[in-house]
Amino acid sequence: MPDAQPKPPSGLIGSVQRALRVLETVADGGDGITAKAVARRTGFKLSTTYHLLNTLVHEGYLVRLANARGFGLGYKLPELHDSLKAQLSVTPEIAYTLRDLHIRAQAAMYYAVVRDDELVVAEVADSPEHRKAEPLDLGFDRSAHATSFGKVLLAAMSPAARRHYLAGAGLARLTNRTITRLEDLDRELALVRKTGIAAEIEEFQPGLACLATPVRDAEGRTKAAVALSVPVKEFAKRRRQLETLIRNGGEELSRLHS
Repeated sequence: MPDAQPKPPSGLIGSVQRALRVLETVADGGDGITAKAVARRTGFKLSTTYHLLNTLVHEGYLVRLANARGFGLGYKLPELHDSLKAQLSVTPEIAYTLRDLHIRAQAAMYYAVVRDDELVVAEVADSPEHRKAEPLDLGFDRSAHATSFGKVLLAAMSPAARRHYLAGAGLARLTNRTITRLEDLDRELALVRKTGIAAEIEEFQPGLACLATPVRDAEGRTKAAVALSVPVKEFAKRRRQLETLIRNGGEELSRLHS
């Protein structure tokens, strides 16, 4: 039986939800999407759609494209993106280094941090040739027990903080190789602390292998985790090389926190 969908919280504002749906639809549709197309895709009345589009244009989140006779994303959105990166402590230097590591490793790269009580992906570097694993995108904050970067961040927590986090997050089985017993995870995390590297092979997703290592500040505290992912078959051939690269990447990123 599929899991029941969670009940939405009370007090949600429908007009805000509709505006966000329109914004997402324009983003998916690309420059020049018409109001009629937005209305059709959202299921909203055309008059409602026009009101929402005009409001978003007025606020700077959309623009009206005269020649294309439609709408596109507005210039206020990059400000929000930059503010989010700043709150996640992803500097331009960190983003550049992660991109450079991606090119050198020929693998998708991830930078993950602890934000409040969440272990969240803060930056991704990939390419058509070496794509990130779905759904490991900016903002992904689940399945820490089954991801290499999650293991690094969990290993750095105090025992009390880790148990509090896992009590809420749980140890869901994602594949037949996922660690689902707390005792087994504790042993795995002890090994991560000892070796300075975390690995997962098909624990998060069949056919996928990942490595991660801590990113530390000048006092040696774990501030983030850097990780890479490759297909399992490739991982078996390149493991030693990838372990060296991820360790070097962790050191390079740590110097940016010194």
